[in-house]
Amino acid sequence: MMTVTRRRRKQVSEINVVPYIDVMLVLLIIFMVTAPLITQGVKVDLPKASAEPLDPESEPPIVASVDRDGNYFLSTANDPNAAIGVVDLAVMVQAELQVSPNRPVVVKGDGAVQYSQVVQLMVLLQKAGVPQVGLMTDSSADGGS
Repeated sequence: MMTVTRRRRKQVSEINVVPYIDVMLVLLIIFMVTAPLITQGVKVDLPKASAEPLDPESEPPIVASVDRDGNYFLSTANDPNAAIGVVDLAVMVQAELQVSPNRPVVVKGDGAVQYSQVVQLMVLLQKAGVPQVGLMTDSSADGGS
């Protein structure tokens, strides 16, 4: 009788990475398309100044904006690009601060808006119970000239 010997195949321990590369490329394209859509806010020309940025590990700030026409906007509103009245702004800020009292509040004022409009917004925020208000500036300043 003849004996048949079976040959054992050696197992291949390599991972096929082609599907993973395909998935990564699709995710890259999705993130590249959606990243510009995520940034929201009202278009204002911020004054140029050098300042310390907010701590990136802190909560995102509540941004109260004033455009060049003196309209008020709030980043936490249902539609951040829709102008809101002063009473609605105060109520929304109070509600946000009740949920997270340590959340920073910053004012984003257009460089062409009258200074009195920015001061009125700061007074409104103070009356709404905001303990500290920061001013947002454009970080592309040349250091004070």
